[in-house]
Amino acid sequence: MMLRDHTCLWSLFFLAAVIPEVHLQRNDHSVPPASEFSSEVQIYRPVMHPSESVPPIGTYLVGNSCIKATMGAEYIVTEKKKTWYFNLDPSRVRASGYCDKEAAVLSLTLPDNAASLQFTFKKEENIFYVNKLTVHVSPLPVCQGCANKTYSGLVVVDKLFAAPTGQSFKCKSENLLLMSSELRIKLVPLQVQAFTLPEGQYGKEVECWADFSKRAIPIIVGATVVGLVLIAVLTFLFIRDRRHSQGYDRL
Repeated sequence: MMLRDHTCLWSLFFLAAVIPEVHLQRNDHSVPPASEFSSEVQIYRPVMHPSESVPPIGTYLVGNSCIKATMGAEYIVTEKKKTWYFNLDPSRVRASGYCDKEAAVLSLTLPDNAASLQFTFKKEENIFYVNKLTVHVSPLPVCQGCANKTYSGLVVVDKLFAAPTGQSFKCKSENLLLMSSELRIKLVPLQVQAFTLPEGQYGKEVECWADFSKRAIPIIVGATVVGLVLIAVLTFLFIRDRRHSQGYDRL
């Protein structure tokens, strides 16, 4: 009986000594509460970079025959006379949208709506095109002392990225669009098709003017140079033959 009493006393003493220590460890402010830690992990915020890099290319599909787009997208932010860059990561993008008879929408969104890129398409007779582009990005502050800020912009255009129905618009050259005084968006490369997309595959490609110029201008310049050289050679031969003929007349 005495042994049991001593054992109980030692047990109580041990618990009294250990429980306060455990209590103090759980309230140690150096270890963040689980709820705070999980909330920080779940919130996604883009990180802007001071140097530019090639954006990764992603392919996005809405329905089997609605919209298909392949592109690399770069957000360019100007803050305090400095430029910052952020590339859209295709592995994090959620693509959504819809197609009606004459209107269609493609929305590309990052987790927690940290950034988005939305194309509004219009169909008119036998062509389709983009007539509105909406974009926003909510990054971590781009510099020390800069406030949390959302950069956004809207561009309403007339027949941007146009192509005949059943064909795709393709541009390897960069498309740089001014969305606001602080935000630009660069799309490079870009291929898009809306409304009619048989079996989810692109139709015949319509080349953008920038690509055509890059391909055609060297050919035109080369042909011009060859033409000038040919004219110069023919002129030289004509003058030489004329001099020879004039010499024979004197004899």
